[in-house]
Amino acid sequence: MKTKSFTELMVWQEAHQFVLDVYNYSGSFPKNEIYGLTSQFRRAAVSIAANIAEGYKRTGKKDKLRFYNISHASLEECRYFLILSRDLGFGENNKMESRLEEVSKMLGSYSRSIKNSMSFTNKALFFLFY
Repeated sequence: MKTKSFTELMVWQEAHQFVLDVYNYSGSFPKNEIYGLTSQFRRAAVSIAANIAEGYKRTGKKDKLRFYNISHASLEECRYFLILSRDLGFGENNKMESRLEEVSKMLGSYSRSIKNSMSFTNKALFFLFY
């Protein structure tokens, strides 16, 4: 089934929910973290969903995969911020860790499906010119 918008992608929907979770969770961080952990955590979370959205409209598979790779890197950054915020005593975040793991699996599957959808001819041309 062909989608008409990135908002129809389940991976984007889960990533967007994670962003909302991060904003809610980080809202209770100490005020002295507003320009530190709070800001970095929020930017990285937004980057996950934003790069999925941007990659969605890219026409070339290589270009799409580059944005999904950036998204996955931001996801790993958020994974660390979850560990750090928990270790600093800013509250439990098990549900967020679970959601992030789900986004990671979905994003990995989505990226693999795009990568594997290259036809034999396209793969041959890809290796000839790159």
